[in-house]
Amino acid sequence: MKIQIVLFDGFGELVAFAPYEVLKRAVEIGADFQINLVASQQKNEVTTSYGVKVNIDDYLRIDNRPDLLIIPGGGWNHKAELGARKEAERGELPQLIQNMHANGTIVAGVCTGSMLLAASGIMKGKKATMHHLAKDEMKTYEAEVLGYRIVDSGDVITARGVTSGVDLGLWIVERFAGSNIAAAVEYRMEYERRGVVWRG
Repeated sequence: MKIQIVLFDGFGELVAFAPYEVLKRAVEIGADFQINLVASQQKNEVTTSYGVKVNIDDYLRIDNRPDLLIIPGGGWNHKAELGARKEAERGELPQLIQNMHANGTIVAGVCTGSMLLAASGIMKGKKATMHHLAKDEMKTYEAEVLGYRIVDSGDVITARGVTSGVDLGLWIVERFAGSNIAAAVEYRMEYERRGVVWRG
């Protein structure tokens, strides 16, 4: 299974790197995943919300479409100069998300990364969760907001707040590689999953 996590200037560190570490640890235990970090556009370096520079070898494109695309948040709620809201305004990443989803890619939003899914037009009529400060905005995209930690609608998965990236990673492992591997990763990381996974 090919999984990509898309990074853009201003993305939140934890919302991207938490699921990345969980999924990489799952590979070590036996999950058949290929995990890559990709830039939202053709560039070799992306800067996080707190100024960490990350070198990237590849970028998001339809001819290298993943089976599962994870979209982090960052900067949405405080309207940062860079971040998820700026990407929504630019429009290129939401359009690519929409195209990939239409071609069969499962998309997962972490925290306010769910708002990029909304900006792509795919959340209308779907159930979703996201950071509580953005829930009213999510409703304007005609999504039904649920208060669960993870909401899995099959082809769209959303995770609630900043730390929910760990829980999202573990849920992805459970769904696609089995509960035994997910439990082993959870034990190895000395983490106890929080909240409820709602599954449609």
